[in-house]
Amino acid sequence: MNILVTGGYGFIGWQFIQLAKKHDKVNKIVNADKLTYAAINAPLSVRKNNLFHGSEDYGEFVKTCITDAFNVQWIIKYFNIDTIINFAAETHVDNSINSNLPFVDANIVGTSCLLDAAKQYNCKFIQVSTDEVYGHLEPSDAAFSENTPYNPRNPYSATKAAADHLTMAYGNTYNLPVSITHCSNNYGPGQHTEKLIPKTIHNAINNKPIPVYGDGLQVRDWIYVQDHAQAILQIATSEHTSNEHYCIGASNEITNLQLVHTICERLDVLRPRIQGSYKDLIEHVQDRPGHDRRYAINSSKMQQQFNWQPQTTFEQGIEKTIEYYLK
Repeated sequence: MNILVTGGYGFIGWQFIQLAKKHDKVNKIVNADKLTYAAINAPLSVRKNNLFHGSEDYGEFVKTCITDAFNVQWIIKYFNIDTIINFAAETHVDNSINSNLPFVDANIVGTSCLLDAAKQYNCKFIQVSTDEVYGHLEPSDAAFSENTPYNPRNPYSATKAAADHLTMAYGNTYNLPVSITHCSNNYGPGQHTEKLIPKTIHNAINNKPIPVYGDGLQVRDWIYVQDHAQAILQIATSEHTSNEHYCIGASNEITNLQLVHTICERLDVLRPRIQGSYKDLIEHVQDRPGHDRRYAINSSKMQQQFNWQPQTTFEQGIEKTIEYYLK
């Protein structure tokens, strides 16, 4: 397989590359990344030299935006790409509420450009989506599954839903082999500090207020990033995944407030404050508009079809994550 990974210097894309480069079915990896603020895994040599194209230890890197149709098609033709995995996206809900146009551009227009190129060169296409396209759940509702109707409730999830619909439309109209993954909240080493877990750790150890939206009782289902990357790799290397949706989660439902308390309690042990607990820094702030109350994922299809199971417990994962940021 010759794989084009878009957004490969982002949080999840980088973890995928680390696994894929060791897989015996993978011949070549090309990482196409725009190098935005979220490309936190890009080495200094790549950033400093501002290269358009160069070889890296995992394969090839091309600096480009997925909305650049010419460059996307050049990459696919030049490197003989047969599989595209689209991690590239604007993802932070708060940013989408403040300005949705970058999300429309990256998530909808960018996906459209990739699909056009995939159609022209008959590439397998995997769209890395989100559980947020399904909307929200009440406390008694069953977890999201592949059959849950779409109900996006913020600009970010609306653009991801649009990209998903485009992907399935290309599969149906052009007989393109497409798949879409819907994952719960990811966490782990190397995540940008705008996200809840690294932001909590960063603010705590820098003695800054730890903001918690509203009452903090919003429930999220958390999965360690390497488990998510492994699931996508299994889908990518499978022979039978055309026109399918896959829900990926680890069944770790926890409220935002419980999560922040857990992090603070662990930091109290690993790096105690001079006085008091890190919990003293928690500050409830005005809730963001349209804040979904609960997400949860039913991963039974992934488990049955691929014999996939998350390998990292929440306790193990949060420990690794805290230690990473402390270092």
